[in-house]
Amino acid sequence: MVKKAYKIKGMSCASCVSHIEKEFKKKGIKGTVNFAAEKAYIEGNVSDDEVKSAVKKAGYTAVPESSEVLSGNKVMFTIPDMGSQHCAGIVEKSLRRVKGVTNVKINLLLNNAEIYFDKKETNTEALLNAVKKAGYTPHIVEGKDIDKEEKDKEMRDLKKRFIISFLFSIPLLYLSMGYLIGLPIIPLRELQNGILQLALATPIMIAGWHIFSSGIRSLKNLTPNMDALILIGVGAAFVYSFASVFFIEGEYYFEVAGLLVTFILLGKYLEAVAKGKTSAAIKKLMGLQPKTAIVIRRGKEMKIAIEDVIVGDIVIVKPGQKIPVDGIVASGHSSVDESMITGESIPVEKKKRDIVIGATINKTGSFQFKATKVGSETALAQIIKLVQEAQGSKAPIQRLADQVSAYFVPAVVIIAVISFIVWYFLGMGFAFALTIFVAVLIIACPCALGLATPTAVMVGTGLGAEHGILIKSADALETAHKLDTIVFDKTGTLTKGEPEVTDIVVINGFKEKEVLLYAAIAEKNSEHPLGEAIVNKAKQQKIKIADPKKFQSITGKGIEALYKNKNIYLGNNKLFSSKNISVKSLEKQKQNLEKHGKTVMIISINKKAAGLIAVADTLKEQSVNAISALKKMGIETAMLTGDNKTTGEAIGRQVGIDTVFAEVLPKDKAAYIKKLQKKGKKVAMVGDGINDAPALTQADIGIAIGSGTDVAMESGNIVLVKDDLRDVVLAIDLSGYTMKKIKQNLFWAFFYNIVGIPVAAGVLYPFTGWLLSPIIAGAAMAFSSVSVVSNSLLMKRYKGIPLKK
Repeated sequence: MVKKAYKIKGMSCASCVSHIEKEFKKKGIKGTVNFAAEKAYIEGNVSDDEVKSAVKKAGYTAVPESSEVLSGNKVMFTIPDMGSQHCAGIVEKSLRRVKGVTNVKINLLLNNAEIYFDKKETNTEALLNAVKKAGYTPHIVEGKDIDKEEKDKEMRDLKKRFIISFLFSIPLLYLSMGYLIGLPIIPLRELQNGILQLALATPIMIAGWHIFSSGIRSLKNLTPNMDALILIGVGAAFVYSFASVFFIEGEYYFEVAGLLVTFILLGKYLEAVAKGKTSAAIKKLMGLQPKTAIVIRRGKEMKIAIEDVIVGDIVIVKPGQKIPVDGIVASGHSSVDESMITGESIPVEKKKRDIVIGATINKTGSFQFKATKVGSETALAQIIKLVQEAQGSKAPIQRLADQVSAYFVPAVVIIAVISFIVWYFLGMGFAFALTIFVAVLIIACPCALGLATPTAVMVGTGLGAEHGILIKSADALETAHKLDTIVFDKTGTLTKGEPEVTDIVVINGFKEKEVLLYAAIAEKNSEHPLGEAIVNKAKQQKIKIADPKKFQSITGKGIEALYKNKNIYLGNNKLFSSKNISVKSLEKQKQNLEKHGKTVMIISINKKAAGLIAVADTLKEQSVNAISALKKMGIETAMLTGDNKTTGEAIGRQVGIDTVFAEVLPKDKAAYIKKLQKKGKKVAMVGDGINDAPALTQADIGIAIGSGTDVAMESGNIVLVKDDLRDVVLAIDLSGYTMKKIKQNLFWAFFYNIVGIPVAAGVLYPFTGWLLSPIIAGAAMAFSSVSVVSNSLLMKRYKGIPLKK
């Protein structure tokens, strides 16, 4: 399981990922790098310094992502009216005076303050009050807002750089190539023209300096990346042109260098925008949580920051408000829209003792609830964590791209140098060979390779979360569509896990309601699940259940009770044989009910057979639809149950499952999964995660059914937030859809480079006389990665497969 995430600064392509992971391997650090998310995910007990050192050696910068914001040990305020160094000093002093504050960092440029504190000694409310008392107006900035601000700042910077380079590129292009399309020629001497082009190209080079500095750093660390290719290609064109102005007789290629940088900056800006959209699902989840909560403390209603809600707080929720944290309803009733967490569109009724989930929306009534999970323990926080970890994991299909990326940049440089030498010595001249050299370096794009898989994984796992399907890893996302056999646990998975009265048969003049009344009275003090089912049925029919005068449980047979001088017997054939009560007239109906997987109890009143009560663990409404859909997909289904063969097969027939493994003990479930795997089957196990853990772990894919709040199940590669087996079908379909997109992305990324590099090297020139301009190569390179990310974003149109309700 992922323990810590780090923001990686300075990556430009898949080769960067390869270099960092190589350093991790050298230092024994278990971790993966996600180029699309620009993050490294580290497992195990590794210090920040070790990670930073390894990343630095590869030529990049690692910044630990603060888990303190989630845990409540760090908070950031924005203070708009903190206008000077003097103000900053007052704010810092005020905060440091608060007991429990361990550190304060003030950024006057951004008008914000970072405060580190001990949650046991102080809280956000006290810190806000300290700043207010100092005469300023603080506002809480959430962790997600900080990350968004950084991303927005990066995009604003790229946009500004592109605009600068674009504005200087237009006159540069006019000077160098305007005459080709009939534009008026500016009367300048050769030297004047060269100096003017140099003056226009230089600001463009400055606008792209961050790319060049990244390339220089990567070459210095012997970890060449895509920026190194740009540095060499653009640098060669610019330096040769500079030399042609002052030192040698040669052509000017300032427009090539300038337009290349302009196209690359445009590509990087569009890529940043598109990459930002791939993590939209996470941002959407993060935006669900309200910032404040109304709690009752010391008998008074108080509005406090969400971070200050503690377990045990009584929280008030009014109509239309978001529920701040997880809890149990203490008083009142309402209906709650849980669609943002479970994907279930119909509002759920809530009454006393019902569970409520943080970030869901209260619809109609007001109620109070007791907070049971806060901060990083809430269902929402756990979902965000699971999705982030899945998006940070690496799919096995990505290994090929990683292997290619490791050698990609050096190979491209070698091809460019060889192409230059070959064309030069074939007598085509230095300028021709240089054009080829630059085109090869510029058209190569390891970026597309690096983005092909992670962008699709990010969108796919995000889509899953939106549908209430939490896919824990990219590996699970890749494997799910390959499944050919799905094994279901019976109790609590295919069935509701709560026995219900399904049939009441009466004879000898007794009425159904009368039989149910006497059975409920007899079972009132019973703790057996079958007895509870009878009592619940009576309550549903508004039958008043009196206490029996006498009650006795007869082991292995049933129960005996006395009410209003009437003897009540309820149990199996053994009980009635021992009491010499004839029940032969009920035998045929009893056997017929048992064939349908029901547990049947006989009831007699005053030693006279009164009828039968059949109890069964009924199927969930969606089970039959889910099994039917899986069969249509060509997937075999099986069921594991501890029931006897007759009952198990009866349930199997009802739900449409042909293979039933009956009388299976919980500890033996994993062995049955292993048997299927030995036959070459790709097996998924679907269970409630309670006694199915070994089987879920043994299966190729473990699918655990959650219950809204219980999403952090250790067992299972996939967690279904809502209790709906049709989501098993949806998870498999989503896996196939995501893999289709990944394969499309990888095909285009490889195809682009396999075709583009030879064309840039001039292989078509001897046959067609056509040479690829470095400017066109730059435009193609810039848009190749954008096209891959855009293809992944098209996944957002996924609506799932139509399933019967």
